[in-house]
Amino acid sequence: PILSWKKLALKALTISAIAIGLGAAFTASGAKQRTAQAEESHPPLGQFVTVAGGQVHYVQEGSGPHLVLLHGAGGNLREFTFDLMGKLTDRYTVTAFDRPGLGYSDRVPGVETGLTATEGDSPQAQAMMLREAASVIGITDPIVAGHSFGGIVSYAWAVAGLDQDSPVNATAVVSMAGVTMPWPGGLGRYYTVNGSAFGGLVTIPAISAFVPKSIINSSIAATFAPQSAPSGYADYIGAGLTLRPSSMRANARQVNTSRPHVVTLSGRYPELTLPIEIVHGEDDTTVPIHIHAEEIEKIVTQVNTTRLPNVGHMPHHADPDAVISAIDRAATRAGIRG
Repeated sequence: PILSWKKLALKALTISAIAIGLGAAFTASGAKQRTAQAEESHPPLGQFVTVAGGQVHYVQEGSGPHLVLLHGAGGNLREFTFDLMGKLTDRYTVTAFDRPGLGYSDRVPGVETGLTATEGDSPQAQAMMLREAASVIGITDPIVAGHSFGGIVSYAWAVAGLDQDSPVNATAVVSMAGVTMPWPGGLGRYYTVNGSAFGGLVTIPAISAFVPKSIINSSIAATFAPQSAPSGYADYIGAGLTLRPSSMRANARQVNTSRPHVVTLSGRYPELTLPIEIVHGEDDTTVPIHIHAEEIEKIVTQVNTTRLPNVGHMPHHADPDAVISAIDRAATRAGIRG
């Protein structure tokens, strides 16, 4: 009887191992198929520049003083080419970058990218990689504008200028609902799980392979609330690019490991002397105004905040005129526009 139980247990383990293996293979196949579909339907829109460690994807249009646009967590440069960029190219040379690890840009060199790695590309390292890209393509004295997580990368870009005399040093920062200051508490289960070794190995491939379109649309709706996403946005933005396992891992790890870097950066904000314009919705629950914009105002005197009542996390869609005015104001304050 003991031998029979051992054989039964061994058989059960074997069946379980086969099932897990087949499930993993099925998940990997589904994720790979979805990745191919996303890249076919939403190919690169711009050009590539080679920097240390890889390539950076960017779109550059217009003429005049340089303006750099940096997208938020899980996004790509289509966030700006959808609408905002075209409203600025009449008076700025506008460059929208895919941040490292997202869209079609490579990860920061030296960051571990394995399935079970947990290291993220820090805002400082992202800024340095993008500053190198900016230098190669001839960007000088830019206004650097960032949305959401792109906000903290914009601040990192400016802080890098405190230690490096470079033509790509920012002349002004514009934060669109930008991550700015350290926040209390954690980031929630999505980032803690998907930023972990388990998430990188198990949950991210499963989400990539199987998440239904209804959940994607619900996520977009939640990001825009209390506004609605503009017509055509969901199809244009390329959510499938975000759902590629490599992009999901990069994004989750960047966000999950970001807080200590935000603490370090915020300690240097009082050294900044360049103009800082903030446009922030009062109903933003993703990057709350009272934690970010209102806190930097207390330590940096040259911050000017435009508060948008009844606006959520997407001010550049909800009130693009307010964002454009903030950019123009930053340019005037920096002395690069009359």
